[in-house]
Amino acid sequence: MAELHVELVAADRKVWSGEATRVVARTSSGDIGIMAGHQPLLGVLESGPVTIRTTGESGEGTVVAAVHGGFISFAENKLSLLAEIAELSDEVDVDRAERALERAKADDDAHAERRAEVRLAAVAGVR
Repeated sequence: MAELHVELVAADRKVWSGEATRVVARTSSGDIGIMAGHQPLLGVLESGPVTIRTTGESGEGTVVAAVHGGFISFAENKLSLLAEIAELSDEVDVDRAERALERAKADDDAHAERRAEVRLAAVAGVR
């Protein structure tokens, strides 16, 4: 299967970089799947899990990250995800995210509630 190069970068660090067969992300226009050979694209990332189907020496795998805002760009088989905030699923403190979700619901803070839900969804690998 054809591959594309993926760079997931947050404002403060490079989160993940490598080869993939497919990436699914949430944009302001809805969810989008990107594979090698996709038409050039520039879009706005919304809060949501990003799922990367990886390839490489260790075989196929999946990387999931919680992403909150930013931009997505695809050209010449290179996908750049430039996020305001991004954390890999294995970096998420589940207990803290669950507490944040409870607080956000109690405070009726829809934005904070969405951030917490995205973090928990990334851990669960759910879209």
